Amino acid sequence: MSALNVQVFLRRALAAFTYRDFRILWLGAFTSTVGTWIQKVAQSWLILALTKSAFSSDEAPGRTMSAFYLGLDDFLGQLPILLLTLIGGVIADRHDRRRLLISSQYVQMATAFTLAALVFTDAVRIWHILALSFTAGLAQAFGGPAYQSLVPSLVDRKDLPNAIALNSIQFNLARVIGPLLAGGMMAAFGIALCFGINGLSFLVVILALVSLRVKHIRPTERKPMLQELQGGLAYVRSQPAIMGLTVLAFLTTFLGLPLLTFLPIFASEIFAGDVSRYTVMMAYSGAGAVVGALVIAWLGRFKRMGLTLLLVQLAFGALVTAFAVSRVLWLSHLLLFLDGAALVMVFSLTASLVQLIVPDHLRGRVVSIYMVAFRGGMPLGSLWGGYAASLTSAPFVLAVNGGLVSLVSVYFLLRGRGVKEL
Repeated sequence: MSALNVQVFLRRALAAFTYRDFRILWLGAFTSTVGTWIQKVAQSWLILALTKSAFSSDEAPGRTMSAFYLGLDDFLGQLPILLLTLIGGVIADRHDRRRLLISSQYVQMATAFTLAALVFTDAVRIWHILALSFTAGLAQAFGGPAYQSLVPSLVDRKDLPNAIALNSIQFNLARVIGPLLAGGMMAAFGIALCFGINGLSFLVVILALVSLRVKHIRPTERKPMLQELQGGLAYVRSQPAIMGLTVLAFLTTFLGLPLLTFLPIFASEIFAGDVSRYTVMMAYSGAGAVVGALVIAWLGRFKRMGLTLLLVQLAFGALVTAFAVSRVLWLSHLLLFLDGAALVMVFSLTASLVQLIVPDHLRGRVVSIYMVAFRGGMPLGSLWGGYAASLTSAPFVLAVNGGLVSLVSVYFLLRGRGVKEL
C-alpha cells in the first residue's frame, strides 16, 4: 500500500479525531477504560481465589462456586443499569450531560479506592466486592445515557458512525492493554495496586470532561418525568427498526457476553494456566475487537448496514460455539480474536443505526432504552450463564449460547422486522 493510500485510509478511518472535543473525550475515556479493565481482570481473579479457598479444598465445589460468583458479580454490577437507565435517559435530556458524567466518575472512583484499601489491609470479602460492583453500576446507570447522548453533539452527523466506531476502538484497545498491565501488576505488586490505578484513572476523564467546550442547551419545555419517559417508550414502539435493534442488542449481550465472563475458567481449568494465560486470552479478544472497530470506522456510513449487521452476528454465534468446543490453545486464541472482531462490529453497527435514526430531542431517552437492552442483557446473561454452568459446565453453556445467537440472526434475516432493510 502506497503512502498516499495509507494517508487516505487514515483520514477516513480517523475522521472524528478532527473534532477537538471528541479527541479530548476519547483520550480521557481511553485512560479510564484501561483502568477499568485492569480492575476487571484483578477482580475476576480475586473472586476466583476467594471462592476456591472459602468453599472447599475439593476442586469440584470450588469450580462451581467460582462460576456462580463470577456470574453474580457481573449481574450485580449491571443490575442498576437494567433498573435505572431509563430514568437516567430522561435526566440526560433535561440536565447538563457533562455534569452528570463527572458525578458518575466520582462515584466510580470512590468504589475503586475502597476496594484497593480492603485488599491492601487483607479485609476483603466476597460481599464487599459484590456491594462495590453494585454501587459502581448505580453510577453507570446515570453516566451511561449522558455519555452516549454527549458524543453526537461533538461531531457532525455524517461522522457519527465513525465516532461510534472510534469509541469502540478505545474501549477494546483498552481491553488489550488493561489485562496485560493487570497481569504484570498482580505478579509484581499484588492485586491492591490494580484497584488503586483504576481509581486514579478516573481523574483523567474528569479533567477531560471539564475541558470540553460543548454547551448545554436547556429543553424548551419540561414535562413531568413519567410523561417524558412515556414519550420515549412510545417513540421506540412506533419504530420497528429501533425495536428490532433493541431486541438484537439484548439477545446478543445475553447470549454472547458470558464468553468474557467465563474466560477465567477456560484459562485456569480448561487450559490449566495462571493469571497470565487469562490476560493473554483477554488480549487476543481485545485485539480482534480493535480490528473489527477499525473496519467499521473505515466503512463509516454505508448502504445495507442492517444486512451486514445480521450476517456478522450470524458469524459471531458460530465463533462462540467453536471456541466453546476447542481444546487447542492456539486455535482458541484465534477464535477469541475473531470473536472479538465480530462482537464489536455487531455492537458498533447496532449503536450507529440507533443514533442515526433517533431525533436529538429524544436522544437521551431512546438511547437509554437501547442501553437497558444492551447493558441489561449482560447481568441477566451472566447470572443465568453462571447458574447453568454450575449445573453443567461453562463450555457447554457457551456452545448452546453461540448456536442461539446464530438462530436469532437467521430469524431477523428471514422475517425482516425493519433491521435488514436499514
